[in-house]
Amino acid sequence: MIYDPRTDKFPYPEDTAGHYITIRKDDGTVFDSDYPYVDDSRGARFIRMATRILLNVIVFPVARIRLGLRIKGRENLKKHRETLKGGVISCANHVHFWDYIAIMRGVRPFRPFVAVWDRNIRGENGKMMRAVGGIPVPSEDIHATASFMKSVKGLLDGGWLHIYSEGSMWEYYCPIRPFKDGAAYLACKYGKPILPLAFSYREPGWVRKKIFHQIALFTLHIGEPLFVNEELPRCERQKDLLIRSHEAVCRLSGIDPAKNPYPPVYDRSVKTEYETLE
Repeated sequence: MIYDPRTDKFPYPEDTAGHYITIRKDDGTVFDSDYPYVDDSRGARFIRMATRILLNVIVFPVARIRLGLRIKGRENLKKHRETLKGGVISCANHVHFWDYIAIMRGVRPFRPFVAVWDRNIRGENGKMMRAVGGIPVPSEDIHATASFMKSVKGLLDGGWLHIYSEGSMWEYYCPIRPFKDGAAYLACKYGKPILPLAFSYREPGWVRKKIFHQIALFTLHIGEPLFVNEELPRCERQKDLLIRSHEAVCRLSGIDPAKNPYPPVYDRSVKTEYETLE
């Protein structure tokens, strides 16, 4: 039996990809065809480098303590190093404000970028997100989308893009929600593997639970790359890869995919009640 924190602290919405976090600020940034989605300017590179130093010296150690973070499967990074160096897309369940920090720590020395909700980049944490590699996903302009795709294609020529396929953050939620098709679409379009990652939970001890009111501790699991099945007809490859990546995230988190209460493919899916997970 896996540990399921089950909490009513957070107002999970009906839509499994829905957001419940309030963005209080809008700085008016316009995500159009001229926006530098992957900013490779000297100033941006310097900010990312300085941020990386800060992460290694201060943030990663604090996150390890704050999350009770354990990392399993790092041997897969070494085993598949040459494949990953050629460009990779990772996906994971999105279950905490700091879970991307945990991912950055877990996949060192690789330096991933992450696709994020465009409203987050306009919001109060936008500059910080950009500093750690956040790439806004434009939603209102087809020309902006084309520019975004061009930037992602360049990034994946040897780089790492992380995508939260569930579509939004639900803190401490245990089941793996249905996946949107972004990661599988990009993997098929650009011929890159998907690396599944997953967070599972551990029960906190008395001090963390009673004194610090900690809901759960986190373990990050790193899986092995999944590749596009080129033996399938082109029209079936994307869905196949999406389903396999969803099943892999389930298994890594300790959940039998057949007993996960959600289907793998997002289709305006709604939150469901469930009993136990194995």
